[in-house]
Amino acid sequence: MSERDYEKTCAVPDLPDCLPGTAIEVVRPGPPSRPPEHALFDFDGTLSLIREGWMEIMVPLLTRHLLPYARAGETADSIAALVRDFVTTLTGKQTIYQMIRLAEEIRLRGGTPRTPHDYKAEYHDLLMTRIAARRQGLADGTLPREALLVPGSVAILEGLRARGTAIYIASGTDEAYVLEEARLLGVDLFAPGRIYGAQPDHASFSKEMVIQRILKENAVDGASLIAFGDGYVEIADCKAAGGLAVAVASDETARSGRCDAWKRERLIGAGADLVIPDYRESAPLLDYLWSGKA
Repeated sequence: MSERDYEKTCAVPDLPDCLPGTAIEVVRPGPPSRPPEHALFDFDGTLSLIREGWMEIMVPLLTRHLLPYARAGETADSIAALVRDFVTTLTGKQTIYQMIRLAEEIRLRGGTPRTPHDYKAEYHDLLMTRIAARRQGLADGTLPREALLVPGSVAILEGLRARGTAIYIASGTDEAYVLEEARLLGVDLFAPGRIYGAQPDHASFSKEMVIQRILKENAVDGASLIAFGDGYVEIADCKAAGGLAVAVASDETARSGRCDAWKRERLIGAGADLVIPDYRESAPLLDYLWSGKA
């Protein structure tokens, strides 16, 4: 089962309509039909900031591989813009899809690409070098977990668990690394045995599969589900299943507490019901989910 492509299905309001006194934007008014029994979280950018800045690694790398196959009239700048466009468009899907697209672009220009897995491995090696100090700091305790968590992550996870909601984590990052980084951040304790990530055979994993597994194993319908994410895939998949989707338009670099404008527009376009910049206002958010009131 391949992951869905981005499709804008909903209009994006110019100005947010927020719960009184909060930055919680209500895109589609009206509380959920019932409190969520199952909550699915994306990982990178939604809970974890360990991999913040990944695009600064991927775009130059893919540009470097595509540049030798530039067509007449294409420049280094135009190739970089093309790469940034397709990397951005595919953000939210498994990493391998960006590498598949790179191989397609090389082939379109008459080249013979390496395998997408080769490109992914090269990218991953570079990324791991960039984030090695972050991972080591978490492992040896010299870097507090809060420094690499989206603000308020523990509060929202604790709040959901206290209300009896089962928590799941699903990521387009390789599962072994999701498990390890969730452990480093301490969020694995909230989703024991319920953390899922990309597999060597990319067609054997998708967030839609995880959602269908949750619903089937628990014999519930989509109205029992809530999804939190900063990527369009989990938003669109949750809505397709009949769940409530919360866009986490996180400002990963500055942690400013303000929504990232690009994420907000993209995620509302994918069908998000609510938009938050992070989880600093988890208390009023949970109150709304359970009572429909701010």
